[in-house]
Amino acid sequence: MNSNKLIVFDMDGVLIDVSASYREAVRKTARLFLAGTANFDKLPDPLFSPEELLRLKQTGGLNNDWELTARTIDLLFTLLESPAGSVPSADSVSYKNAIRTHDAQKLADFLHKSSAPLTDLAALKKGGKSSFVEQCFRGDVKTGNIIKRMFQEIYLGPALFRSAYDLEPEFSRDEGLIDNETLLFSAAILEDLARRHTLAIATGRPKMEAEHPLERFGIGKFFRDVVTHDDCLSEEEWLYSENNLRVSLEKPNPFMLDLLSERLGNSFDQRFYIGDMPDDMQAAKASKMKYRAIGALFLSSASQNSRDILIKAGADDLIDSPASLTEIVG
Repeated sequence: MNSNKLIVFDMDGVLIDVSASYREAVRKTARLFLAGTANFDKLPDPLFSPEELLRLKQTGGLNNDWELTARTIDLLFTLLESPAGSVPSADSVSYKNAIRTHDAQKLADFLHKSSAPLTDLAALKKGGKSSFVEQCFRGDVKTGNIIKRMFQEIYLGPALFRSAYDLEPEFSRDEGLIDNETLLFSAAILEDLARRHTLAIATGRPKMEAEHPLERFGIGKFFRDVVTHDDCLSEEEWLYSENNLRVSLEKPNPFMLDLLSERLGNSFDQRFYIGDMPDDMQAAKASKMKYRAIGALFLSSASQNSRDILIKAGADDLIDSPASLTEIVG
């Protein structure tokens, strides 16, 4: 095998089409979170389009879809009327009681009129985050993070949620959206690349959620290593324990790419990172190993704006299809 080139893939929007899984989970979680409000029935369904969500994600700093969901809900709360002192404690009963004190009528009127509601709400928003949303996004699934728990129940479905967290679903028992995912890179293309180069993955997914599609589609064998959200968390906790320092090592931080280089060695003549978001491009350029940043436009190739955003973020090349990657890496 000729392994003088290291080719690292992001998963979402690059290896895997997540438009009907992660992205849809964001939209469903935002709607479910508002379900207890007064005049909830006046809200449009869905609340906003996939294109709007993509525009928000492309603003950067939201590579983690839990954070994207929380940011989306926070924007919606710009026009959600709530009484003073309605911040819940970190449990589902308090959240359910508190959300009933909110009125969605003003938000509903706005959403029905705006063609770009998240973009417009971002322009309207003044000041900091909603204290209600902040409280509901603290901790983890097992420690009272309402937003993250809703998202995980919707995305994973009951069986995988129980397996991952040893908890019964509380907010959603529908079939998990994770099984809506499809491959963007065919197994044949990956096999051909793996025969000539070294392939790896750097993804913001948790380890279990990264392993699931690799096993389901039978493509895990093509990748020498996989770095996930769990690796970032582990290193973040170590840094805190050793230096009392709280940092985020998720993209655009280059930690995952640098970690892969450490694990796989320094014998590569060239390194490539294929991603679909500005944070991916920035991580590639910030890496001490100086990856070549390749912007994937498989799901948004018609958007000149998407191209411009990736180029501005540092993309060295743009590709419109998986097959065109071979023309760049050889």
